[in-house]
Amino acid sequence: MVNLSNIRVAYGERILFQNSSVLIRPQDKIGLVGPNGSGKTTIFRLIAGEEQPDEGTVSIDPGVVVGYFSQDVGEMKGKSALEEVLQGAGKVHELSLLLEEMEHTMSDSDTMEKMSDDDMEKFMNRYGEIQMEYQNRGGYELESNARAILDGLGIPETRQNQSLENFSGGWKMRIALARILLLNPDVLLMDEPTNHLDIESILWLEEWLKSFKGALMMTSHDREFMTRICGRTVEAAGESINSYSGDYDFYLREREIRREQLLAASRRQQAMLAKEEEFIARFAARASHAAQVQSRVKMIEKMERVVIPPDPKVMKFKFTPCPRSGDVVVRMENLGKAWPLENGTLHPVFSGVSGVVERGNKIALTGINGAGKSTLLKVLASLTEASEGRSELGASVNAGYFSQYSGDSLNMESTIFEELAALLPRESVGSIKSLLGAFQFSGDDTDKKINVLSGGEKSRVMLASLLARPINFLMLDEPTNHLDIASREVLLEALQKFEGTIIIVSHDRYFLKHLVNRVFEIDHGKMNIYEGDYNYYLGKKESD
Repeated sequence: MVNLSNIRVAYGERILFQNSSVLIRPQDKIGLVGPNGSGKTTIFRLIAGEEQPDEGTVSIDPGVVVGYFSQDVGEMKGKSALEEVLQGAGKVHELSLLLEEMEHTMSDSDTMEKMSDDDMEKFMNRYGEIQMEYQNRGGYELESNARAILDGLGIPETRQNQSLENFSGGWKMRIALARILLLNPDVLLMDEPTNHLDIESILWLEEWLKSFKGALMMTSHDREFMTRICGRTVEAAGESINSYSGDYDFYLREREIRREQLLAASRRQQAMLAKEEEFIARFAARASHAAQVQSRVKMIEKMERVVIPPDPKVMKFKFTPCPRSGDVVVRMENLGKAWPLENGTLHPVFSGVSGVVERGNKIALTGINGAGKSTLLKVLASLTEASEGRSELGASVNAGYFSQYSGDSLNMESTIFEELAALLPRESVGSIKSLLGAFQFSGDDTDKKINVLSGGEKSRVMLASLLARPINFLMLDEPTNHLDIASREVLLEALQKFEGTIIIVSHDRYFLKHLVNRVFEIDHGKMNIYEGDYNYYLGKKESD
């Protein structure tokens, strides 16, 4: 269906791909992986026709429809959410507009009476052809499908006719995603489709993609999501594109085997080169060996060197030993929160929440989107007051709070170094730079202003600031957002070894399955407590 053959892509002196190829076959489900900056988005743009390779070819079978969901959704305004999604249905939507126009003509008796018999016959035949094509393409189910997709992505029917101006950037991402799904293309390209989705929407999307009949290539920082869907893995790394005939777990194992093979081949090549160069140096001045020397020089010049891809840069994250807290870290008694609305009424979020967080607990805070997970963390972190009841931190508790939006609390005019230095006034320049280096900020990076950082970079600054303080109770609201898989796993390992207490909101199931030992679920304003790990919680939910 899609074939990238012997492509070369370079931006100035920086080479992304050299003599690289990849094939997408019908019904392939491919996970596209690689370190940041390795060219994953470039591969998508090549297939979507938004870029051209410097060398090589990108061929797509005639008639194949390609749909591309990227993080850049562009400007959305002037339509309802439903209209925006329907407009993305491509040919089917065009046919619906044409039918609507023809039906408007048919309802105008003056226009119809002016037609000759031949024109009338041609008009009605054309209407019948368009109607048949529209029906065959599922046009009459188009609106119901669009509504079902929007609902599955967390936008209920009550909001689907609202203007796009009423939706935030994260919700517009869901609408853009719904557009692509409704298109139902032959080849679906998806760049981080789970960003901005909650766990319920992720589960819905997972089932949709499993039943999708076309070919799929996607990137995702959600390891479990990608592993459950994709049976092939394609890696962009080291100026090349490498294919693996298995899922992400298979890829990790096979990549290590291939790397060992490359290292062995490189050692053999270096030994052979050393031997040849010794021969050339030894006999270069002897006329009797001139032909042999020249032959070996030419052989060395033409030899393709074995390239060892560099190890990807990942965070090096390790919490310092934290001071011991009391046995009870948080006590909640009949806790409730309601937000005031513009009309003066109150919108209740949760009420009657009671429970105890004990020292050493690692707790997942779960619930549907809008249940109040983030609000509860803010109450516990004293960032907002409870409307009723009370929560108390225990003895010797030093709390730290992280939110996917807490980057907004950073000083936008400070540099990265200045932000950490303000938190660590007694530390030396060297120790601060060492800490920043663990979070992939080195050299001139530390002089970047906060206001130019990406979401992922701001997240790393916030995580570094948490590490800088003697915290024994972590409240984490989506800490893995914007982190790649490798960085997520470094953070996971650090949190597993963290000696303090954690309560975490996350839609990354792999992360939760390997971290938590209790689950607090907010359900219809109340809190249910599950005395077991995340798998135990999932099992209980399925049996209910």
